[in-house]
Amino acid sequence: MRIKNKKSIIKYWISLAEKDIEVMDSLFKSSHYPYALFIGHLATEKILKAYYVDKKEKHPPFIHDLARLAVESGLTFSEEEKTFLDAVSQFNIEARYPDIKLSFYERANRDFTSDYINKIKEFYQWVRLKIQL
Repeated sequence: MRIKNKKSIIKYWISLAEKDIEVMDSLFKSSHYPYALFIGHLATEKILKAYYVDKKEKHPPFIHDLARLAVESGLTFSEEEKTFLDAVSQFNIEARYPDIKLSFYERANRDFTSDYINKIKEFYQWVRLKIQL
């Protein structure tokens, strides 16, 4: 079923993603690296959902797997980008569940987090430029 107010729904997802980018940056500056990466996952998910609405003209599915969301939206991306999306999807899980949270906290140091934040922002801009408003 096609949605009404496609443009406003796309703007909604984009505005949420932009706010998440701001929060991600703030958390990084405060040295809350695992949480910054978790929010980076949310920002990536939301820009993909904006893209999904733009291309499919329906509400996005209730999924958090970024590569799957990208595929379902029709986005064409490289194997390297798929690897990136799979890694960022893991931040959603690793930041939530106690049994793997400790190892994630140890891995998510300043350099690791900075690298992924830069990649998240690049991917965000790449997808954002593909959305027609």
